Amino acid sequence: MTKVVVIGAGQAGSSCVAKLRNEGFDSEITLIGEESAPPYQRPPLSKKYLLGEMDLERLYLRPESFYSDNAIDLRLSETVSAIDPAAKTVTTVNDVLSYDHLVLTTGSSPRRLPASIGGALQGVHVVRDLSDVDAMAPDVVEGARCLIVGGGYIGLEAAAVAASKGVKVTLVEMADRILQRVAAPETSTYFRDLHRSHGVDIREGVGLETLLGETRVTGARLSDGTKIEADFVIVGVGITPATALAEAAGLDIDNGIKTNALGQTSDASIWAAGDCASFPLGDGRGRLESVPNAIDMAECVAANIMGGEKAYVPQPWFWSDQYDVKLQIAGLNTGYDRIITRPGDTDGNVSFWYYRGDTLLAVDAMNEPRAYMVGKRLIDMGKSPSSDAISNPETELKTLLKA
Repeated sequence: MTKVVVIGAGQAGSSCVAKLRNEGFDSEITLIGEESAPPYQRPPLSKKYLLGEMDLERLYLRPESFYSDNAIDLRLSETVSAIDPAAKTVTTVNDVLSYDHLVLTTGSSPRRLPASIGGALQGVHVVRDLSDVDAMAPDVVEGARCLIVGGGYIGLEAAAVAASKGVKVTLVEMADRILQRVAAPETSTYFRDLHRSHGVDIREGVGLETLLGETRVTGARLSDGTKIEADFVIVGVGITPATALAEAAGLDIDNGIKTNALGQTSDASIWAAGDCASFPLGDGRGRLESVPNAIDMAECVAANIMGGEKAYVPQPWFWSDQYDVKLQIAGLNTGYDRIITRPGDTDGNVSFWYYRGDTLLAVDAMNEPRAYMVGKRLIDMGKSPSSDAISNPETELKTLLKA
């Protein structure tokens, strides 16, 4: 009897085991997670859940009964200490499990501030899992003062939620502009203006020198010498793939757990999917940190465990909710050399189209679902409309799909 063990009970792990059962896999499946809650959605944690608009059960990806109903051995609050590829075993705090196929969906970990600059003070938070957000919730109250370190999507989403709760927010980004690593200047300007209109104090080109306080954070000194007062801090300076188990097991690591196009690691019996996995992408290798990638790659791995031999070819898309703006992103903008702006039908709605030469790479759409949907389909189809057609508000976008 073939045994599949999946380490990591997040979006990718849950998607993998569900796909196995949906495809008719009828042997043993074990899904191991460190947290006490069954697999749940992470994006609403720092938004609707923190705002009190979504309770815990609504976060669950599937009803808790799904796992027992489908003969999936869901082991929660269980930590894996070692993988032995030669013996094909996984050691946990409670057991030693054998496997025929092992799937690593270990996700990623938020980068934290060093203790030497106050990162261990009370009131310093990261945003990744339920315990993080539950710990933060008592601090997010009207009139409190919050410092957010990092102007990427995590930091900006946290700023939007905090400001919506009446918190006085200061956000610092050491790069020249917010979203510099992931978006065009046009998108940065859009969100800078949006946040400032909601009272957020955005400071770009300024880093954090140190946090202040004895046991609990009381403020910060910035790289330009200024001091600010803060009742709590949210750190949003990126994530790192969770590769420690794989590395200790001797698997190849390359900006994540290195896999081939099928999702197999350097050990043919061990697979990886989601945030932790690095896979062939374009002319090199890449890692995508998104819910769609976690789902699609995990389902591809499940199909390949069953003999599918299907290469994983991502069709990247992402989203971010900030205030009343939904940003939808299609494609990857790496290597773009120009931006085409298409105004929306309503003031404040707009889409930015990334081109490299005459090739459409990606689209950022702010409250423009039609632009996003057409842009995504064009990218998936390998079509690149002329920039004149995109920028012309008279162009009916759907017609571009037939050109």
